[in-house]
Amino acid sequence: MTDQMGITPRRVLQGSIALGGLTIAAPLAPALGAEEILKWGPGLTTPSTVAGPFYPLLSKPVDRDADLTVISGRKDRAKGPVVHVMGRVLNLKGDPVKGVQVEIWQANAAGRYDHPVDPNPAPLDPNFQGYGVVVTDAEGRYRFKTIKPGGYPLTQSSYRAPHIHFELTGRMDRHITQMWFPGELLNSQDQLFTVLSPRAQQKVTCKLEAPTGSMEPESQIALWDIVIPNG
Repeated sequence: MTDQMGITPRRVLQGSIALGGLTIAAPLAPALGAEEILKWGPGLTTPSTVAGPFYPLLSKPVDRDADLTVISGRKDRAKGPVVHVMGRVLNLKGDPVKGVQVEIWQANAAGRYDHPVDPNPAPLDPNFQGYGVVVTDAEGRYRFKTIKPGGYPLTQSSYRAPHIHFELTGRMDRHITQMWFPGELLNSQDQLFTVLSPRAQQKVTCKLEAPTGSMEPESQIALWDIVIPNG
């Protein structure tokens, strides 16, 4: 099905389910509230996008928890600035949806996917997990610790901006989308971003905030609520 604010998603085979290892902290200020959802009404679902060619169907790491910056058994951390990606999964009524499996996959800080068909000559990062999965809690919250992905070229004149792929699997919905970062120069060259309406672009762009509590002082929080039709 085509989302009226996005583009047609490409189906990908479902991977195995794993629970994330990060504890979800007390809720931060939501990026999108129920009042805003109710005000706009139907059509405010987070735009669907293609899964892309680098979904780790055959190459999911053994370590599949919510912390992508470290791999079990290795002492070194992934290269790149740390980003704590967190938010809620909501339905069109603005209600939190619990029990939704949230998968993410992304390029490393150099813009390279750990995938056999990625032609990017940038180096792989042996300490970057590249894929994670969690299940939303009773308040619909999810959380990942990762690094900010690098952009990368598609052709000599076409680039992908930094982004993170998401796939959500609930009891009624299966939703594939992507999250972009605000203020990125490559956003204006990313055809999957520029094809969206300004309203849809706002929906797929996270909000960045300073770290809190025991988070790394140089890290950032990326707040991003995801709206699916039902749950």
